[in-house]
Amino acid sequence: MQRRKLLKGLLAATPALWLNKYAGAMPFAGAQGFENEPMLTGPFKPDWESLKQYKTPDWFRDAKFGMWAHWGAQCQPEHGDWYARFMYDEGSDAYKFHCEKYGHPSKVGFKDVIHQWKAEKWNPEQLVELYKKAGAQYFVAMANHHDNFDNYDSKYQPWNSVKMGPKKDLIGGWAKAAKNQGLRFGVSVHGAHAWSWYETAQRSDKEGPMAGIPYDGKLTKANGKGTWWDGWDPQELYAQKHSLSKGSENIGNIHKQWDWGEGVSIPNKAYCDKFYNRTVDLINKYHPDLVYFDDTALPLWPISDAGLRIAAHMYNESIMRHGTLEAVINGKILNEQQRRCMVWDIEKGASNNIEPLPWQTCTCIGGWHYDRRIYDRKDYKSARDVINQLVDVVSKNGNLLLNIPVRADGTIDDQELAVVEDIGRWMHVNGEAIFATRPWKIFGEGPSIANAKPLSGQGFNEGSAKNFAADDIRFTTKGDILYATFFGWPENRKVVVKSMAAEKVSAVRLLGYNDKLEWKQTTDGLEVILPEKQPCDNAFVLKII
Repeated sequence: MQRRKLLKGLLAATPALWLNKYAGAMPFAGAQGFENEPMLTGPFKPDWESLKQYKTPDWFRDAKFGMWAHWGAQCQPEHGDWYARFMYDEGSDAYKFHCEKYGHPSKVGFKDVIHQWKAEKWNPEQLVELYKKAGAQYFVAMANHHDNFDNYDSKYQPWNSVKMGPKKDLIGGWAKAAKNQGLRFGVSVHGAHAWSWYETAQRSDKEGPMAGIPYDGKLTKANGKGTWWDGWDPQELYAQKHSLSKGSENIGNIHKQWDWGEGVSIPNKAYCDKFYNRTVDLINKYHPDLVYFDDTALPLWPISDAGLRIAAHMYNESIMRHGTLEAVINGKILNEQQRRCMVWDIEKGASNNIEPLPWQTCTCIGGWHYDRRIYDRKDYKSARDVINQLVDVVSKNGNLLLNIPVRADGTIDDQELAVVEDIGRWMHVNGEAIFATRPWKIFGEGPSIANAKPLSGQGFNEGSAKNFAADDIRFTTKGDILYATFFGWPENRKVVVKSMAAEKVSAVRLLGYNDKLEWKQTTDGLEVILPEKQPCDNAFVLKII
């Protein structure tokens, strides 16, 4: 009955021709007593060859800039990323912090951190409106992290933000706010790796008065009598009824095992099916335009086809609702074939070339999860750092997805607010050189190109953009217009665009400045004399016609 209702609702808005040709559902074996979510069939099948039909929608190619709330229960301690893994690593910074703030992880585990998280000041309308003013064209909210906690009204994961912790539908609130602001909405899904990521919760101290006393990672529903979690099964959260991965005593081994190799413990079918059900339920409930997967290629690939089925479902569901494909799926460390099936995401980095297909950089101004220590050190990225990176990424056919870490209570701090507002002021003057642009024949010129770092793993080569100067230039185009962005105000007020020595130029403007500029073309390039006063802070844009 549940399946028939879902199909009826989805098919109601489907164009008749498409419906007659493709409508249907593909069932597969049940998981943990749940009826599986049907995978909608259509032009996209759950295999890489079929997914190669994918074409990136124009809305994403035009958007260029998105904001992200990488916010969940691990923000409750305000002590940085991967807290729910590191708090079980004896002697680590997170372990010591946890013992002092909450208690020993044999008595107070991450499930109890979730219980304390209330998100009492969360105002999604206010935050999304702020991000729109800063120039964001899409907004992404975290649906779950490696901690396996769903931030929405989840049918398949009882450990979710509606039933415990904040007792609020966080994804529902974010989705409504994005719609009210006219922004495309996305969700990020990180939960496929909880199986191995939480293995630290199976440990116990090796030294001291608590030596040998197990942490709470193996607790079951039967252990909860008389506690706040009476009736809940911690194994639905921790998923630790399995043997440990090879070398799990080394906290860093998970990185080389991320693509489900090198001796990692392989999830069973029930775990994979549950992940599929959770994610398809998420798509069906909230209809995101974008799903970001924090996985090599697709989640659980290649040990399961769950990710392939999710991708096919999302693409077919998008066509059903829109009559055309509007969906975007982000994946990491993609080979050439896979980059034709979805949008490649580079974490904290950038390509060093113009990519033939649209791609995305994801980064943050602080840590991925909120870290109060960064605020105390005044160590956030500046608006200039973000703008430099944005311009560089867009010049190479990419988008920038920027995380502004959210505090436990659902607010952002005053330093973060200042950065966001500074970005907005720059966008107000220079946004036409960003939005709906396309790359030129080269992405740029200047000394920074020679200093670019190669990609490492899923990215991690950002940093060079911080040092861009006036003689570093990046190009974008819109029709017959060429935008040349330079990254500092030269003392002699002269900019030379070397790549324009032999190009036809009829007019040159400086965005934010209404008077005429003095310019000429020489064998050295296009020489432009700038006005005495800067039209904005940070980077500056020449509009060349």
